[in-house]
Amino acid sequence: MPVYQYGATAIHWEFSEEPNLKHHYVTIERGQPVLLRGPAVSDDDKVTLIRNRARWIRERLKEVNRPLKDTYVTGSRLLYRGRWYYCQVTPALEQRKAIISFNHSRFLVQSPEGDSLSRPLLEDAREVFFRDRAKDKLFPRIRYWERQTGLEARGARLFKFPSRWASCSEQNILEFHPQCMEFSPAVLDYVIVHELCHTVEKHHDSAFWTLVARHYPDWERCHAEVERMGLDV
Repeated sequence: MPVYQYGATAIHWEFSEEPNLKHHYVTIERGQPVLLRGPAVSDDDKVTLIRNRARWIRERLKEVNRPLKDTYVTGSRLLYRGRWYYCQVTPALEQRKAIISFNHSRFLVQSPEGDSLSRPLLEDAREVFFRDRAKDKLFPRIRYWERQTGLEARGARLFKFPSRWASCSEQNILEFHPQCMEFSPAVLDYVIVHELCHTVEKHHDSAFWTLVARHYPDWERCHAEVERMGLDV
């Protein structure tokens, strides 16, 4: 596996040739080598692509591989709609599951574990919260972008993918990971348009990206943000 040394940071990376992609993209996942994806290029060009992104890669590696919190307490923060919000944890010992609510400025977390909440219970409660919020924040935007683009899906639903944010099936049913609710409104709109474009163009080829750019000119900035979050669309 090649290694690019950027100051004190050793960037372990590998290349995945994907001819359908028009550009080269970098994917960073926790505990995994940096993945450079795109059309075939020479080894020297691959190193150049890594070198040109080295500073950005170093910062993303710090974020992705930072130690995970085992417990959440009052003062911890959660990501929602592109912003980090303060959490207030209150004991709810009579409950079997944690409950998360949101009051426009902070998260209110009812914890069956007392003044703190373990990661597994928090993740379960957060998924319930995201699924509920998707009814108001995600699905109406799908209908909005169908009207704006003239592209139509046969349906839309939530699905907890292991390594993707969203997908469009061969039957043109759109599926979105509940964690998409972490995205800012602009980035979530891009993900929706991206999948709607797959109802016409199934592959990430030049025709697909031309269609995306037609309906969402700011797609490149938003796509970079999606990649920074670690999963694919």
